Amino acid sequence: MRVTTVRTEELDAALRETIIEVCIAAHNVEDFKRLFHHVPSGGWHSLAFDGDRLVGHAVATTRWLQPDGHPLLKTAYIDAVSTLPEYQGRGWGSGVMRVLAAAIDTEYQVACLETDREGFYSRLGWESWRGPLAGRSDDGLVPTPDQHGVMVLRLSRTPELDFDAGMTIECQAERIW
Repeated sequence: MRVTTVRTEELDAALRETIIEVCIAAHNVEDFKRLFHHVPSGGWHSLAFDGDRLVGHAVATTRWLQPDGHPLLKTAYIDAVSTLPEYQGRGWGSGVMRVLAAAIDTEYQVACLETDREGFYSRLGWESWRGPLAGRSDDGLVPTPDQHGVMVLRLSRTPELDFDAGMTIECQAERIW
């Protein structure tokens, strides 16, 4: 297993297309064709290779969490965690996530993601946020009471967090979390 990290700007067109193919194969979601519209630059990509074949991927982009009682925290928001179906359950996804966590540790204060696979991430040290969640928009807070599966990974610069307190994130054009 070879896992490496690379910035979005360093990905050539062929590798970008291969990343999209891996994401679509892993999730059966065609919207991944727009992945690089959402991550045009500045992302950290963790890539797993079996020989020369790309079999796993995850990306971290900058977002801004604000747990109650804290200033905005520079956050590595993790997306597009994908492993080809025939490689799932064999450690490739875990390898991608461990290498990505190491790569982002000094640049960010905390990492965050939203998932329906909390068990997978909790084995890697991620913790479920239990408190109320909301988005921050120009018009104020947008409560997200039905939001589930938001998880946080403590990094070396993460302040003390109360996982039962409220937490907000900036709203994006197509999503909050």
